[in-house]
Amino acid sequence: MRFNRLDLNLLVALDALLTERSIVRAAERLNLSPSATSNALARLRDYFGDELLVQVGRRMEPTPRALGLAETVRDVLVRVDSAIAVPPEFDPASSERSFRIFVSDYSQMVLAPHVLALASQARCIAKFEFLPQVSNPQRSLERGEADLLVIPRGFLSPDHPQEVLYTEDFVCVVWRDSALARNELTLERYLAAGHVVMQPPFGICDAFEAWCVKRHGVTRRVAVTSYGFSTIPAMVVGTELIATVHARLARRLQAAWPIELRPSPVPITPMEQAMQWHQHRTQDPGLTWLRSLFQRAVARMDAAAD
Repeated sequence: MRFNRLDLNLLVALDALLTERSIVRAAERLNLSPSATSNALARLRDYFGDELLVQVGRRMEPTPRALGLAETVRDVLVRVDSAIAVPPEFDPASSERSFRIFVSDYSQMVLAPHVLALASQARCIAKFEFLPQVSNPQRSLERGEADLLVIPRGFLSPDHPQEVLYTEDFVCVVWRDSALARNELTLERYLAAGHVVMQPPFGICDAFEAWCVKRHGVTRRVAVTSYGFSTIPAMVVGTELIATVHARLARRLQAAWPIELRPSPVPITPMEQAMQWHQHRTQDPGLTWLRSLFQRAVARMDAAAD
C-alpha cells in the first residue's frame, strides 16, 4: 500500500531502524534479512532525501531529520495497530494475546497475585508480561511498548486516560529487637537513625515516599539504598535502621520477617496508585478486559486484608 508514493511498509522498517539503530538488529525485529533491511533503508533515504541513519563508530546514529520523524512514525503505527490489528472481540479463554504491563516490584508483590488469580478463574490463556519501570513511561506507552502502566498518579502523563486504582499509606519498618522498636518512634529518633531507601535505577525520579519526605523539608541520613521496594523491609533486620515503605507491602512481609510497623512521624500524603493506557486504545476490547481485571483485583486484595 502506498501513500504519496511511499510504501507504508517502509514506515515499519523505519521505526525498527530508529529503535534498534542497527541494520542487523532491525532485521531480526522485522523478521527480514539484513540485505532486505538495508534495501529498505536505501529506499527510505531516497524518499526523504536524507541519510536518516549514519555510521558513528559501531553504532548508527539518527540524523536531525530522522529524530523529527521518529515520534510521528511511531504514533501512526500505534493508531493503525489500534484501529486494524486489534480483534473486535476479546475472549480471555481463547486469546493468546500478550499484555505488557509496566509495574514496580511493590505492585507485583501486593497486586499482581490477585490479578493472576482472577485471570486463572476466567481460564485465561493470554500472557502477562510484568516489566520494570523505566525513566520515561509515557514514551513507552506511546511507542506501543506498554499496554498498561501501573504507577503513582503523580507520575502519569496528562495526555492519556488514567484511573486511580486505590490509595496507599506509608509506615515505618524497624527490626523487632532493635531499640527503635521500643517506645514511640518520634521525629527526633526518626531523623537520628539511618535509613534504607529505594533508589530507582537509571536516574529515574525519586521514589514516592522519598519525594514526600523532601516535600516537608526533612533530610534523612541514608545508610542503604536498594533498587527495589520488596527487599527493603528485610534489610532492617539485625540493625538499628528504618525503612519507610508502603503499608500493604509492610503488612505482607511482616509474617516473613521479624519486623515491627510504626506510624511515620513525618506526615506523608497517601499515594494514589493508578493505571494508564494509550488514548487510541481506549476501545480495545482486550485492554478493556485487562483494566476491569485490575479493578476487580484491587477489590480482592483489600477483601483479603480485612
